[in-house]
Amino acid sequence: MPKKRKRILNKPLVIQNEQIVSLYFDARGVQSTMLLHDPYALALGYTRTMMGFLLFRPSPRRISMIGLGGGSLAKYCYRHLPDTTITAVEINPQVIALRDQFHVPRDDERFRVICADGAKYVTVPVPDHRPDVLLVDGYDADGLPAELGSRTFYEACRRRLSDDGILVANLVTDESDFHRYLRSLREVFANAVTLAPSEGSQHNVTVFAWKGDADGLPSLAVMLDRARGLATGHAVNLHATATRIEYGKRFNWNRYEQAC
Repeated sequence: MPKKRKRILNKPLVIQNEQIVSLYFDARGVQSTMLLHDPYALALGYTRTMMGFLLFRPSPRRISMIGLGGGSLAKYCYRHLPDTTITAVEINPQVIALRDQFHVPRDDERFRVICADGAKYVTVPVPDHRPDVLLVDGYDADGLPAELGSRTFYEACRRRLSDDGILVANLVTDESDFHRYLRSLREVFANAVTLAPSEGSQHNVTVFAWKGDADGLPSLAVMLDRARGLATGHAVNLHATATRIEYGKRFNWNRYEQAC
C-alpha cells in the first residue's frame, strides 16, 4: 500500500515574466504554465499528451478533472470541445482564487470549478454526471498524494466513469510508488491500460485506462486516422501523441509488477 501522509494544502506561488505565468508550490517544480500571448494553449508537453484521450473518445459528452492548477487542460477543453460539459475539482481554495490570473473561464452552463477533495468526489455516485473522460493531475509540492494513487481511488474512478469511459492519469516515474500505481491500475481496469511517454519530459508518463476489453486500444492506423479528422479543431499534435501511445505498447509491465 502507498504510504499515507497528512495532506497539506500548499500555498501557491505565481511567477511571471514577459512571456509566461507559472504556478509553483515550491522551487522544485512548476505546476502549471500559461503563455501570455496565448492563454488557452497547452504550454507543458505532458498536458498535450493527456489530450490523447481524444484518440479514444473523440467527442466526449462530459469531462471531469481532478486538479485544476493553472487550468491549462480545463481551458483547452472549454475552448476546443464546445459540446462538452466540464467539471474541475480542486482541493485548494487558494489555487481556485487564482483563476482570473490564469484566465480560467467563469462558471456557466457547461463549465464549473468545485472546491473539493478529488479522492472523495469520485466516491459520490451522480447518475446524471458520469464522465466519459476523467483526467487526474492532482500533484502538490510533495508529489502525488497517496489518496490519488490508491487502489481504492482507482476503483472509485472506474465506477464513476460512463460505460465506455476512460481515465487519464499523469504519473511520474521517479516517484517511489510509481510501480504500485501502475499495478493498481492494471488490476482495477483488468489490464485495459496503456501508457505513453509524455512530451517534453524525462519522467512524466500519461496512463490511459478504459472500461471494456483489454484489447480496446485503437490500432496506430485508427489513431492516426482520428488525429487527421481532429486536426482542424485542435491546437495539439495528436499525430505525435498517437505515436507515443503506440510506443508505449512496448512497455515492460512485468518489470514493475515483480517490483511490488
